[in-house]
Amino acid sequence: MLTKRNLYLLIFVIAVIGLLVVQYQYLRVGLGLAKAQFSDKIDKARENINSELSTVNALTYTLGNAIQKDTSQVHISLDSLEKASQYYLNDYIAYQLKVSGIDAPFSYNLYSRDSITYLSSARPHLSKKENLTYPMKIEGYLPKLLQKEVILEIGFEDLNNYFLGQIRGLILPGLLFLLMIIFVVIWVLRSFYLQRSIITTTNDFINNLTHELKTPVFSIGLATKILKEDVPDEKKEVVDLIRKESDRLKKHIDKVLELASMESGNPLMQYQEVDFRPELERICQSFALLAKHEQIDFGYTLEKGPYLIKAEKFHLENVIGNLLENARKYSDHPIIKLNAYKQKGRLLINISDNGVGISQEDIKKIFSKYYRVKNGNVHKVKGYGLGLYYVQKIIKMHRGKVSVQSELGKGTNFTLSLKLMNNG
Repeated sequence: MLTKRNLYLLIFVIAVIGLLVVQYQYLRVGLGLAKAQFSDKIDKARENINSELSTVNALTYTLGNAIQKDTSQVHISLDSLEKASQYYLNDYIAYQLKVSGIDAPFSYNLYSRDSITYLSSARPHLSKKENLTYPMKIEGYLPKLLQKEVILEIGFEDLNNYFLGQIRGLILPGLLFLLMIIFVVIWVLRSFYLQRSIITTTNDFINNLTHELKTPVFSIGLATKILKEDVPDEKKEVVDLIRKESDRLKKHIDKVLELASMESGNPLMQYQEVDFRPELERICQSFALLAKHEQIDFGYTLEKGPYLIKAEKFHLENVIGNLLENARKYSDHPIIKLNAYKQKGRLLINISDNGVGISQEDIKKIFSKYYRVKNGNVHKVKGYGLGLYYVQKIIKMHRGKVSVQSELGKGTNFTLSLKLMNNG
């Protein structure tokens, strides 16, 4: 079975091979261009050399004497004349090649059509490697002097190394960038799987810990029920407090379990087509009772329904409850408004308050896991920094959006956007 990890590795290997193939094709194109440029350069050099050797000048005169072995016009030995001619011709060819932009090592051979070699370079000539030799027919003075066709052949030892040297500016950066890409991808994949392993281990620990905590919490709740029947009336408030805090702890444990389940990628979400308006109205009515008891100014307006959406009611109700609870906690004298209405095929739920507000810098971070807005160096309201992370996680799983507008000292406005079934 092809796992995600193996799939990523397969894609990575295919991408690297693809890059290598593309790099190889670029090199082939570069070599082709280098060869074409070399052909143009060598043609230009041969034209210049032929033009010079076709006239009577010091070089051709010396070459003619050396070929005819005539030392009557010079005061040196025949051996010295031949060596001088050899080096003069070598220097001249090197000069013309350099002028044409060719600096590859070369050899030469000056011969006639009847295969008589008149002059060769000090470097052994590669006459058998025709693909590396460039012959030219000499016109003018020398053929007339010898009464034969004279050919000058220039050879090169290894043009492939020369061509590769010409495109080295493409090879080295290309290989360097490819190695950098491979290194970065391997580092990212390694970091990803390391982080995933840490998250998995952490979630396993949280699951085990929270399940272990649920047992004593259940026992405490059961004990308070039994204890409440036998304690005096003046002690019942203490028992009620214990039970209340036990229930609160149980809710926190359940929330941590839910988040751990979502992080593991196996959330227990059962989506159903529901009319969410009755559920939303029930949430608002329950919060209105709490608001009346705590002297909170709470009002809500629900546009006529139905609000047909595909949702997991339990978690979506928790989202609304979390936002209302945050509005209550972060306001000294809470004024909270909830408005729900339909717009362009979406259900919009807006919850606003007159609380302390959130800075623009913090707005970018409030949905991050464990992040909490600070008041100086102290958190004014206790919590775990999981509430808004949970809100965004659930809304995203419903394929919805959550947006926030806030200003310090002037309150906060959260808007949930959910897609309606059949445009409502």
